[in-house]
Amino acid sequence: MADDKNPLDRANWTPKLRAEMEAMTSTQRAAVLMLLLGEDQAANIIKYLNPKEVQALGAAMVAAADLSQEAVNVVLDEFVEMLKNQTSLSLGNSDYVEKVMRRALGDDKANSVLNRIMPGQGTKGLDILSWMDARGIADMIRTEHPQVIAIILSLLDGVVAAEVLIFLPAEVRPEVIQRVATLDTVQPAAMAELESIMKQQFSKSASQQSSSFGGVMAAAKIMNLTKTELESAIMQGLGDIDPDLMLKIQDQMFTFENLASVDNKGVQVLMRAVEPDLLMTALKGASEEVANRFYDNMSERARGMFKDDMEAKGPVRLSDVEEAQKKIMRQARKLSDSGELMLGGADFV
Repeated sequence: MADDKNPLDRANWTPKLRAEMEAMTSTQRAAVLMLLLGEDQAANIIKYLNPKEVQALGAAMVAAADLSQEAVNVVLDEFVEMLKNQTSLSLGNSDYVEKVMRRALGDDKANSVLNRIMPGQGTKGLDILSWMDARGIADMIRTEHPQVIAIILSLLDGVVAAEVLIFLPAEVRPEVIQRVATLDTVQPAAMAELESIMKQQFSKSASQQSSSFGGVMAAAKIMNLTKTELESAIMQGLGDIDPDLMLKIQDQMFTFENLASVDNKGVQVLMRAVEPDLLMTALKGASEEVANRFYDNMSERARGMFKDDMEAKGPVRLSDVEEAQKKIMRQARKLSDSGELMLGGADFV
């Protein structure tokens, strides 16, 4: 009778294989499967990964060439038994990895990843900035003119831009936000100059069309994602530079009316954090949708008492309503910063 050993039985493993498997990470196991799936399937999977995951997986795919055949067999048996006998592909083949990355990410993003995991691979394009971490971007641009910094922040995802802002010198932040808010179009010559500033980091080609980005909404989005304390300092500094622009940005930031998009748990957390009297004043000037968002999170008895007390307050000045709403929003931002509340709304994430 043939010896039909189970490759997943650790008792059958040699000391060398046992050591190899114990040292193998989940990322390395995933890399083996990716290399065996084929370019189309692997590319489709990579599309759903974030930049850090792509970089880690790509590096593991390149390093997979060092794995023993026995380890590959174990990985296959662990994850996808149907692929067990399909191990004749050239694991770690750099051409394969490059094709998968380019098909999944496009040339620019793929170049960024390949540059980190394979020697000699170049990168290009300002789009690569979105694949760098916030501190790295800030270190690269902190000595540049505020206009250059503003353009770069406008190119970034709002969350990343807000993080970059944290690492920039405090004295330049207000002016940078001012310039983001006043950006409209950037001509090809300016884009070419911007790319040349970063030529030591990337190999690039200049845009051939005018680029439209920035503006008050972009500035507001960045400020929405900035920590409360930092936001206050920046907006105060911007108010000294251009008070009208500061007001325009504030008008586009997350407002009391946007609380209608916060989930029930978030509304309940916020209600526990603010005084009922303050909430009553704020709701005096709120839309029916926002008011109902709070009412729906009260028991029937509590809602009745709250509305009675609110009516007993009588008319209140608009300035008092606005001040109450601002105080509640400041509290909401603090709760958001601490992770206790998620400020929802597609326009703000």
